[in-house]
Amino acid sequence: MSLGYDLGCDDYWCPLDHLLARCREDARVFRDVLNFPWVDARDGWLIFKLPPGELASHPDETGGRHELYLMCDDVNATVAELKAKGVEFTSDVTDQGWGLLTSFRVPGAGELGLYQPRHPVAYDL
Repeated sequence: MSLGYDLGCDDYWCPLDHLLARCREDARVFRDVLNFPWVDARDGWLIFKLPPGELASHPDETGGRHELYLMCDDVNATVAELKAKGVEFTSDVTDQGWGLLTSFRVPGAGELGLYQPRHPVAYDL
């Protein structure tokens, strides 16, 4: 039975060491590339502090959706900094009106959005 996750395996069974290796690579990106502070909850299970964030609710034709974006003050400078650390970007920076948007690959976890807001922000209220 497929649970809807792409585990990178050829069949439905995926060895635990493969999954753990993917988790370790994700953790490396969050810890060493994005420099998120972290604690070891136990036995190498890292919990990361996230940067300031915001939650927005927008209507759409399908009943809504959830997306996670990291925010930055200068998207072009942040892209250049992350590319220098080996991060693979999956889209060019585009002007969405409300902000400058791009996304990058997190190995084993898909894509993560990054944007420079052009709207009033709520995280410093």
